[in-house]
Amino acid sequence: MDESARREIEQRERETAPIIADLSRVGLRVRWVTDLDSRAPETAKAMHVLLYWLPRARNYWVKFGILRALSAKWAKPAAARPLVDEFERGEDPTGFLKWQVAAALSVVADDTVFGEITSLAQDRRHGRAREMLMLALANMRNPQAVEVLIELLDDEEVAGHAVMALGKLRAQAARPYIEPFLAHSKAWVRREARKALAKIDKARQAG
Repeated sequence: MDESARREIEQRERETAPIIADLSRVGLRVRWVTDLDSRAPETAKAMHVLLYWLPRARNYWVKFGILRALSAKWAKPAAARPLVDEFERGEDPTGFLKWQVAAALSVVADDTVFGEITSLAQDRRHGRAREMLMLALANMRNPQAVEVLIELLDDEEVAGHAVMALGKLRAQAARPYIEPFLAHSKAWVRREARKALAKIDKARQAG
């Protein structure tokens, strides 16, 4: 093991230790935060611990573990606003952790943070880290979510995910705006457009 790798592990262990101690106090015994399984019901006991440490964690893998664990329906809606705050802090030069924050929001966000999610989704300074915010908007009951997503179809960085979200919402009004994506240059976007239109048409036929 080279010196830089050894230092990284030591730093990770130092930052992890108090979090692991707090998790132990609520009955969860793990070695690393990444050992928490967001699907396991007992992990819900960790939510207040995880939300406390989310803004305090500095190590990449520690923060990643917290975000992954919070990407669960049991964290809804309590984790939504702290996750919005984490996204806004923007302490992530790679953009990957911000993307992971958005992924967590795609699970836990609801209308209590509609305004914040909309503002972040429309802010192009956040680049592709916004992709999963499109799916967070698909959680909303607010009818304006459809209008926001249709507008974001003009934003190439997030357009494919906006198509996915509109399909999830079965948004009838979005059909003519999605159709041009059937000829998109990227195969995965064309595929998502077909899937979205199929969902919309199925909902229309059922209605």
